[in-house]
Amino acid sequence: MINEIKKDAQERMKKSLESLAHAFGQIRTGKAHPSILGSVMVPYYGTDTPLSGVANVTVKDSQTLQVVPFERNMLGAIDKAIGSAGLNLNPTNLGELLLIKMAPLTEETRKGFTKQARAAAEDARVAVRNIRRDALGELKKLTKDKEISEDEERRGSAEIDKLIKDFEAQIAKATEEKEKDLMAV
Repeated sequence: MINEIKKDAQERMKKSLESLAHAFGQIRTGKAHPSILGSVMVPYYGTDTPLSGVANVTVKDSQTLQVVPFERNMLGAIDKAIGSAGLNLNPTNLGELLLIKMAPLTEETRKGFTKQARAAAEDARVAVRNIRRDALGELKKLTKDKEISEDEERRGSAEIDKLIKDFEAQIAKATEEKEKDLMAV
C-alpha cells in the first residue's frame, strides 16, 4: 500500500516536472528553437491545428527558424497565425517558406522572461507540495483505518519527503539552467 502511494506520488511529480519543462520551452531565449512555436495554432480546413501538424519547423541558424509548410497554400495562414500568436515574432514570407528571425533580447525582456521562468518553477513546486500533502493524507487515512501501523506511516512519510526533496532539487536545477540561458548575452 505504501509503495503504491509512493509510486503514484512519484508519477504525479514527474508529470509536474514535465509540465515545467514544457513551460520553459515556451519561454523565449535569445536562440532559435522550434519549441518556441509549439503553442501556435493554424486554421486548417476549419480546424485549429498545431503548427507542427501543417509545417516542418527547423533551425536554420542560431537566430533563425525556418517554417516549410506541407501544403504551399497554407503559407499565408501559417504566417498570420505566427504573427497573431503573441510571441512578438514577425515571419518573412519567401514564397515557399517562412523565415523567422529571432530578435536579440533586451535586458528588460530577459528579466521579464526570467520572472516567467521563476513563476513556472514556483507553480511546479506548489504542485509537488500538493502531491506530497495528498500522499501524506492517504498514509494518515490508512493509519486511522488501522491498515498500516504508525511506524509504517512514519517510514512512508520519510520516503515521500525524500522524494519531494529530490524533485524540488530537480526543479531548482532546471530553473537555474533556464535563468542562466536567459541571461546569457
